[in-house]
Amino acid sequence: MSLNRQLAMFSAESARPSAYDLSGLLIGPGQVTRMGGTARVSVVVEAAWRVHALAAEFTARGLETSWEPAAIEGHFGVRTAYTGMLAPLAEAWLRGAGKRPPAGFALDGARLRLWFAAAGTVDPEGDGAVLRLGANDEHCSAVALRAFTALACVAELGRGPALRISGRRRVARLRELIGERPAAAPPGAWPGDRPEPENLPDPAEDAARPDRVPRAPRRPSAEAPGQLTADADWAAGGSTAGADPSAGGETIVAGQLTAGTGRAAGSELTGP
Repeated sequence: MSLNRQLAMFSAESARPSAYDLSGLLIGPGQVTRMGGTARVSVVVEAAWRVHALAAEFTARGLETSWEPAAIEGHFGVRTAYTGMLAPLAEAWLRGAGKRPPAGFALDGARLRLWFAAAGTVDPEGDGAVLRLGANDEHCSAVALRAFTALACVAELGRGPALRISGRRRVARLRELIGERPAAAPPGAWPGDRPEPENLPDPAEDAARPDRVPRAPRRPSAEAPGQLTADADWAAGGSTAGADPSAGGETIVAGQLTAGTGRAAGSELTGP
């Protein structure tokens, strides 16, 4: 089966939204708590747009959402309401008071999308990305890496803990899995927002290429019957000796963009 078909099978748009997709938050920094026969999922995020993105994902799954400012300045706590829909998730993930990935845990595009919406970042140049786990979730790192690489994606474990994705092709593959940028996310916050450069000069190659020495024009041969005189022919064209045929040219590099830093409309939060 081709890679493109594999990606299509596991992408965020390939299946109907499910409450169990929130396991993508739990492999990241999310938490699940139980109350009777119900449960809720919560996560602390560091940007207002993430609150809106997660609220939209929760609503698509029939889950009520609330939020409040977190103890860390500039952060927000986002959570679902207690519901029986999330009870199986709590049953699978909770081991005593802490969470642990269930046996056979797997990722797909929908779960990755939720994870990235809560705790994913893109490098400024667009050639790398990071998926952050919970600060005390080292025990989830190996499971997260194994589930991620099962999607034909390559990553490395980093400090944080986190998964580190390096290279434009790998970031583009991540984008195919998690789908389009949420409406609330600002440009540059989602994989694939910056196009790959095309036809950019290679500085190393340019440095290795010797400079071309301009060649002086050939003077006309001696006068022959029926030809213009050498002096007249030369004067008509003008002297170009020493001229550089490339002088005065201007190189324009296409495809360079500067990502905006403004917030998406509607990202200001004024109260729970």
